[in-house]
Amino acid sequence: MSNASAPSLSWWGRIQRWMAGGTLLPEERKHQMLRDMPLLAIDLELTSLDPKKAKITSIGWVEGKAGSIDVSSCYYEVVRASGDLEQSPVIHGLTADTIAQGVHVRDALKKLSQYAHSHVWVLHNAGLDMAVLDRVMAANEQQIENVISLDTLKLAVYQLQKQHEVLPPNSATLTVCRQRHHLPLAPAHNALDDAMATLQLWFAQYYSLDPKGTMSIQDFTHTQAVGCRNLGKIEN
Repeated sequence: MSNASAPSLSWWGRIQRWMAGGTLLPEERKHQMLRDMPLLAIDLELTSLDPKKAKITSIGWVEGKAGSIDVSSCYYEVVRASGDLEQSPVIHGLTADTIAQGVHVRDALKKLSQYAHSHVWVLHNAGLDMAVLDRVMAANEQQIENVISLDTLKLAVYQLQKQHEVLPPNSATLTVCRQRHHLPLAPAHNALDDAMATLQLWFAQYYSLDPKGTMSIQDFTHTQAVGCRNLGKIEN
């Protein structure tokens, strides 16, 4: 493909995404019912909120479906990291020695990749975590296509904008979002605990919008909470 044709493809891709409500889903996934889709809630503990330099210090995930959480599927690993970890060890209760002895990020990502097409990934602030995963997978020569995600933060913003012209400060944090849905306080700053809390929040958000379970994932794209992207490779 010549360099001259790349911009037009990129432009057409953006038009298609806009027409699809911001997300271009694979045709075979568009009409899957959300109530039936296996979910994987994921949380990354990071050294920075800058996706270009953030390092992963721990990762946790848990599976769920139809309002049920599979506790036996819980996964948590400290990820080996070096250099400037900023305040991450203090905030997340990890020592430098613990992080130095963690698993290689490549191994954790390989395990995560197994869920790429069987599950929809649920994250709070998917934009940040997916950007970090994209960069780190590319650095470790790993690639996954068409990963579908649900962002509980964006869904919270969508719901809040119906009530407020200007969002109240900190109104979309995981803790505040859970409080708004009358969920109990949950431990914070541990990747597995946050993954579990995120999945519980998703179930509460989803059932408030679709109590009868009649919506497909395509029906949710107007909320801007649905994402679909390739990880570890550059999209044309």
